[in-house]
This record gives sequence, C-alpha cells and structure tokens, in this order.
Amino acid sequence: MSSARDRLEAVLARLESRAAEEKVFTRLYPEAARAAADAADARRKAGISLGPLDGEIVSIKDLLDVGGEPTLAGSLLRRTAGPAQQDAPVVQRLRQSGAVIIGKTNMTEFAFTALGLNPHYGTPGNNADVARVPGGSSSGAGVSVAEGTSAISIGSDTGGSIRIPAALNGVVGFKPTARRVPLDGAFPLSFALDSLGPLARTVAECTAADAVLAGEESAPLMPARLDGLRVGIPRGYLFNDTEQQIARAFEDAIRKLERSGARLFDIAIDDLVDAMNEATQYGSIAGMEGAAIHADWLGAGTDVAVDPHVSIPLARYAKAPVSIYIRTMRSRAGHIVEMDRRLVDLDVLALPTVPVAAPLIDAVMADPKFDERMEGLLLRNTEVFNYFDQCAISLPMPGTTLPSGLMLVGRNGHDHRLLAIAASVEALLKA
Repeated sequence: MSSARDRLEAVLARLESRAAEEKVFTRLYPEAARAAADAADARRKAGISLGPLDGEIVSIKDLLDVGGEPTLAGSLLRRTAGPAQQDAPVVQRLRQSGAVIIGKTNMTEFAFTALGLNPHYGTPGNNADVARVPGGSSSGAGVSVAEGTSAISIGSDTGGSIRIPAALNGVVGFKPTARRVPLDGAFPLSFALDSLGPLARTVAECTAADAVLAGEESAPLMPARLDGLRVGIPRGYLFNDTEQQIARAFEDAIRKLERSGARLFDIAIDDLVDAMNEATQYGSIAGMEGAAIHADWLGAGTDVAVDPHVSIPLARYAKAPVSIYIRTMRSRAGHIVEMDRRLVDLDVLALPTVPVAAPLIDAVMADPKFDERMEGLLLRNTEVFNYFDQCAISLPMPGTTLPSGLMLVGRNGHDHRLLAIAASVEALLKA
C-alpha cells in the first residue's frame, strides 16, 4: 500500500496541472494536508492506527466551517463574512480520525439547487462527461470522489444533495437520519431537513466516514443477509417519466435481489406523496426556512450577484405567512408517523435515485423550461425521504450508459441496518 504522503502528492500534482480551470475545489490546504499525511505515515510505521480514515484523503463541502476563514457556501456574498472561529465539529472529528483534509469542494450557491450549476465559481463537469451537469448541491463532492481526487467527500443533503451527485457520477452517497450528525458549523439551508453525510467509492468507506461524523465507535461492517430481505417497491408517482434505460437497469437490479432470496413487495405511498405535495403547495420547507436564513439580504437587497436560481425562489418564499410554515410543519409531523407505520414490515425501500441521466450543461443553460423540468425530476425521488425523515443511500446501478443510482431507503434511525443491507446489495450488483 502506498504511503498517505505519496497518494496526496499525486492528487496535488493533478490539481496543480489544472489549476487555471479548477472547478471541483474552491480551496486547497496543501501544507496542512501534507502534515496530516506525514503524521498518518508515522503512525502506520509505529503500528498505530486512529481508525479506518487514518491517512485517507478527504474533502469537505464549502459550507463547513474551517477556523480562520470565511465559509463561502458557494456564494460571492459570503466573501466578506467574518472568519469562522473554529472548525465545525464534523471537521474536528475528521482531523481526530487521522483524515487528510485536502480542501473544500464546490457547490451550488447556498446549497439550493439540484443540477450543480454555479455561476460564480464555475460548474464542475460530470466525471463521466464534462459537458453534463454534476448534480447538486454537493457538485464538487460527487466529481471529486468519482475522479479520485478524494477517497471520501463530505456533503450535505436537504432534498437529495448527496444522493443526486452520487448517482450522476457513479459513486455511493449516504444521507443519514437528520440530526444524527451535528450540523453546528455547517451553513444551513433548512433547519428541519439538512443532513451531513459522505460520498465515497464503496459502502464500507461511507460507513467508516459516517461513524466518524456521528461521533460513534467505528465497527467492522457486517453485510446483511439478502435471503428473506423484505424490499418494498414504491411504484407509482416516483416511477413516472423514468428513462427507459434506467427503468430497465432498476428491474434488472431488483430481479437479481429476488434471485438472491429477497422478497419483493409493491408498496403504495402515492397518497403520502400527495399529502406531502399538498402540505408544501404554498412553499417548500427548505424554501421557507432558507428565506428566513437569508432574510437580511433578501429584505435589503444586495449589490453582489446572486444566482437567480436561488434569489428568485427565495424572494418568493419570503412572502409565505408564518401560519403557512407552522401548518406545513404540523402536517409533516403526522406524515412522518404514517410513513414509518407503513414501513414497519419492510427492511428497505428500493427505487431509482433519479429517473434521468445527467443532462447537458448547455441544454439546461439555454432553455429555462428544460432547466426547470430537469431540476424537478432530479429532486423528485430523493426529496420525498428528507420530508419523511428517513435515511437513504444511493448505489451505482449497472446497466446504463451514463451513471445512474439505485436508492435504498431505511426507516428513521435505522442507519446501521441500511448500511449493512447496502453493503450486501453493492456486492450483488458488482458480481
């Protein structure tokens, strides 16, 4: 196995060679990373390990605080923000685990959109085809892991912002149950919906990173038995408008599961999705909470450019009455209980992470209607499970020309069970 320092230098050399057009990273920490890599190598020589992340190259989304610098969150507005007083708790935990933090990855402005576009810091091209969108909002995270400039990247997921770029770039992306991982020091989009989680090449790497982020003891990943696994397929609305190649790959994946002894059940949740859409018809939770977070500049205006994909909807959500927000949150509480009740007799739900392949950047930039349609389709399947407060993971799904994802969804708080199931499904899909 090569040394941490050698692996780091290879990545830094690669990034240096494209420095003039760098769009995946917004900031690099070469000297701090070298020191961390050297320390990891010294521990290894002494037979000491801080855990599975010791010496691994990790990147963090540009909404996590690093002490001494402003947290940009993909925006020009934040360039004049005061420096963070200290590292976010998850960054502290990564450092304590021996992770080599190489830099901050690009994101959509204020983590607000799903395509992965950023007019200020550039849009990272999809790893499979640089002419296509990377998915967002953790755009740089998905590309960085897929291209190998990070072993693990930490992203955030409010409506799918980890799982969408994971699916579109062909990597694993895990959204833990909200509030399992501390959000302190992470620039917020939605107090109710935000989650911090990892993107990586494998479920095992995501599991190791998740334990560090959540402040848990790392334990060996024990894959779950597939024989007798109860898999719910929520056919209906979440399967509409799925591209034929993705639909076929999904059917192949679940038939493979069935041949391994899993039991497949169709489960009806369209009524709950309808209830979610009705509860949020006057304003999404992320939109209303985001408008409150950004009330200062929304109210006073700003001379600094803000992506209209962000400023226009936030200005609209800012007009939503407080009573609408309260009613939405009360409705959601009841819907969460009902969704959990439906899943009691199942181990996991399975569906495509996104119903479409990554669209071309030029196509979405040229046509606002196509842009809006793609934004809606990319978010559709993932955001449901943020609303219903569940954990979910996207696995690379074989059988499509461009990368696509198989999403597995677990009950609230059943994160470890979901990861164990995902490890077995991952091995099956790779076989």
